[in-house]
Amino acid sequence: MLDFEKPLFEIKDKIESLKESQEKNDVDLQDEIDMLEASLKRETEKVYTNLKPWDRVQLARLQERPTTLDYIPYIFDDFLELHGDRNYRDDPALIGGVGFFNEKPVTVVGLQRGKDTKDNIYRNFGMAHPEGYRKALRLMKQAEKFNRPIFTFIDTKGAYPGKAAEERGQSESIAKNLVEMASLKVPVIAIVIGEGGSGGALGLGISNRIIMLENSTYSVISPEGAAALLWKDSNLAKIAAETMKITANDLHDLGIVDEVIQEPLGGAHQDIQTQAQRIKDAFKFHLDELSKMSATEVADDRFNKFRNIGSFTE
Repeated sequence: MLDFEKPLFEIKDKIESLKESQEKNDVDLQDEIDMLEASLKRETEKVYTNLKPWDRVQLARLQERPTTLDYIPYIFDDFLELHGDRNYRDDPALIGGVGFFNEKPVTVVGLQRGKDTKDNIYRNFGMAHPEGYRKALRLMKQAEKFNRPIFTFIDTKGAYPGKAAEERGQSESIAKNLVEMASLKVPVIAIVIGEGGSGGALGLGISNRIIMLENSTYSVISPEGAAALLWKDSNLAKIAAETMKITANDLHDLGIVDEVIQEPLGGAHQDIQTQAQRIKDAFKFHLDELSKMSATEVADDRFNKFRNIGSFTE
């Protein structure tokens, strides 16, 4: 239960209490139950249609939120995961492979966090090592060679900042991805499905189109980190979240994000099948648009997208 959901759970508890009392004491409390259920519906719509930036940060971090591997079966057919960076090892925090999207071969790459404690330890909480980004680049260059469109799923607090990762070239691996992705001659479509944090997210984010789910976030630093740096107090994360403009709608208004996909009431975890279909529809729309371009036009389109972000003078 998240902080802003407490009023909803209080109503739910009252409904359950009345149902138990009705069954135990053999009394008719259906009118009261119906009134509370109607109130719950109204409050649910009110809460989830007036979410603040910090509320969306909490939703983006939910353990129950669907991951890359949850979405893939609903969107792609015959997905085959490929492993390893051909240099050091396979990184479970970043998965990738080939599959079919509407009967067309495509490459899929995504950051993958765990679904429980054991899985999170295995996936390193979705924080990729340099070999993860090198695996991603290997698959993307392979996609370019065979003229396959690329779909990337972003869901990470950031790249792993540990000593071993830095020793193996964490910054270099991400920087190389930025350079190589910028010049790919095939369409690249990225979607932020949870948290999109710092360079760890940007390592898969140099794309022709950037899509975000309604309750996802995309930022250079976490609200807690920003608050600690700016005000020396990480407890001011709520204020930081509001000032940083990290929500999907804010980023769409700023021209960074191309489309915001609505989530089911309560979040993507409430109805993964519906959410996956909405993502698939968005993928089809943007891919159809990009497929009309030549290889050179695709690369130029990506360059111009990032060149036009922000305000500047010459």
